[in-house]
Amino acid sequence: MMTEALETYRSIQNKIESLPMNEFMLTPDEENQLRSQKIEQIIAQETAMLPEEVRRRVCDEFESWGPLTAPMADESITEIILNGPHSIWLERQGRLENHQDQFFSELSFRNCLERISQAARAHITIEHPCADGQLGDFRLSLIGGDLTRNHPHLTLRRHPKNPWNFQKLFAQDWCNEKDLGTFAKLMHERKNFLVIGATGSGKTSVLNSFLDLLPDNERIVAIEDTSEIALPNSASMKLLTREDPQGILPTVDQAQLLKRSLRLRPDRLVMGEIRGAEAKDFLMALATGHSGSFGTLHAQDASQALIRLEMLIQMGAPQWSLQAIRRLIQLSLDYIVVVAREPSGKRYFKGTYRLCSLEDHGFLVERLE
Repeated sequence: MMTEALETYRSIQNKIESLPMNEFMLTPDEENQLRSQKIEQIIAQETAMLPEEVRRRVCDEFESWGPLTAPMADESITEIILNGPHSIWLERQGRLENHQDQFFSELSFRNCLERISQAARAHITIEHPCADGQLGDFRLSLIGGDLTRNHPHLTLRRHPKNPWNFQKLFAQDWCNEKDLGTFAKLMHERKNFLVIGATGSGKTSVLNSFLDLLPDNERIVAIEDTSEIALPNSASMKLLTREDPQGILPTVDQAQLLKRSLRLRPDRLVMGEIRGAEAKDFLMALATGHSGSFGTLHAQDASQALIRLEMLIQMGAPQWSLQAIRRLIQLSLDYIVVVAREPSGKRYFKGTYRLCSLEDHGFLVERLE
């Protein structure tokens, strides 16, 4: 199939390139419309006698997402990585696999990226070579060739249509029945906690699972960079950061959204990911009455999470002493929930850790049995 599709593509592309340029002295809009009509006619003529599967693949190269079309429709694929026209990788069940299909040419690869950029409103320029956006069920990250010194790089991460809950995780042997009771107790007693783990360990899935335990009459205000949290009820809302690559609109970061959220009557605050100076404001809010709040943080274990949290708070309050920062953490944080992923791609629950006390050398943490 691929050989026949590639030969047809090349034939169509040669005929398109031989089309005369504005032979009737039309306006640019009229010329574009006429040229589009001629291209559609060429594609229809060249693919009319092909098997349906081959015809669809050729049309995708010109009109849709090319070799990305099938993976984007396959919900078992959670991430698509595009390193160039001939290097496409797919994540399925936590493991990467090489996609057997590829773009037919450098031109169709760049045309597809342009269509994706238009659809996601994520444009890159020489001045702003990176862009993020949303494309249907996917979170999109695009990096220009100026930074890769090669082809542009595209990553598409799928948002699950049906958010995770602890029953689904339990069914996949992610945790045991006793752990389910611990999670419910954390929410019922309105403990403040962080969900931590390495990249790809499932922190957001666990965050959504905790939200699934909430009653319908509690208002959540969620703050995140990209929309991944599933709100538990219609009383809740989320605030998303804004970053304009063109520099026209002012940036709105998580620290600003956090301060705004305190005026929105939240029963609990949820941070999609703590990654900067907003750590100070988040813990300050937890220490002053917003119990039952939680968020995620990149770290391998509980001790590393606390060290990283200290560093992030110091970014927002460089004048604070280390002792003052640790006192804030002690006042505001109760537990740390640690998740991980095996080399095979399987995700699992490592344990829940309680902050017992603050000693001269640092925090004393204890794993719940």
